[in-house]
Amino acid sequence: MKKLFILFLAVVVVVCSFSAAGAQGKKFGATYMTMNNPFFGVMNDAIKAAVEANGDTLITLDPALDAVKQISQIEDLVAQGVDAIFLNPVDWQAVAPGLMAAHEAGIPIINVDAAVYDEDYVACIVASDNLAAGQVCGEDMLKRLPKGGKAIILGHPTTKTGIDRIANFKKVVAENPQFTIAVEDSSEGQLEIAMPKMENIIQAHPDMAVVMCVNDPTARGVIQALKAADMKGVLIYGVDGSPDAKKAIKEGDMTGTAAQSPINIGKIGVEMAYKILAGEKVDKHIPVPVQLITIENVDQFGVDGWQ
Repeated sequence: MKKLFILFLAVVVVVCSFSAAGAQGKKFGATYMTMNNPFFGVMNDAIKAAVEANGDTLITLDPALDAVKQISQIEDLVAQGVDAIFLNPVDWQAVAPGLMAAHEAGIPIINVDAAVYDEDYVACIVASDNLAAGQVCGEDMLKRLPKGGKAIILGHPTTKTGIDRIANFKKVVAENPQFTIAVEDSSEGQLEIAMPKMENIIQAHPDMAVVMCVNDPTARGVIQALKAADMKGVLIYGVDGSPDAKKAIKEGDMTGTAAQSPINIGKIGVEMAYKILAGEKVDKHIPVPVQLITIENVDQFGVDGWQ
């Protein structure tokens, strides 16, 4: 009888051990180019909520615009044995060693918001239609400035998002010779970099007509610089559709923003991750539509939250 009781206890211990292991669920990693941008915070919250709703966990890392640090973070997530990684690259080309490390370990990467150069190493890319983002800003500019003028561009050329947004805006300018690009520079998507660069540009080009910004934080830096110089009447475009940008549009400080949806990008990214882990086939490219927000339609979107 004693032997049977001991055997029963042993079986209970084994069953409990398997149950505890199963209860741990899946573990995901995430690394974005920077968390110094509300867009990525909102996206991460959407991913975390969706992952935790399934009883799983998310490890979020911030490389703070350091491409080398991001590679190290991916390698660390691989070492921790995560099931999948959500990646927004600091540098779409330089991130390659991290992609290869995950690929060799059999860990799928779900590329969110900004594409990588080496697409073969990621399972899928969930991103806004960034070519359309630059296009709609350019087309709106044509309507508001039919006579043309000087355009300033503050982009982010180490990211695919920045490359695409600016490319289609420049295409609109090239097709309309009444416009010229006076300055093209990089803000790295940061308010703190955009503002002093804009202060210098104002000194050289006080007759500028429009500023195309790679994102809304850049636009906020431009707005602050123009206000400090008491310059009015300059069209300012951004990309994101952030609450701050929508408030600026409503108050007349900003012309338009091509609205993304970090919430939908995050939710779709998680949906794709679970499908991939379940062995399902998914499309490589999953575009998320954008829509231009201006003074004419800002009330439809509201200024208190993201799309």
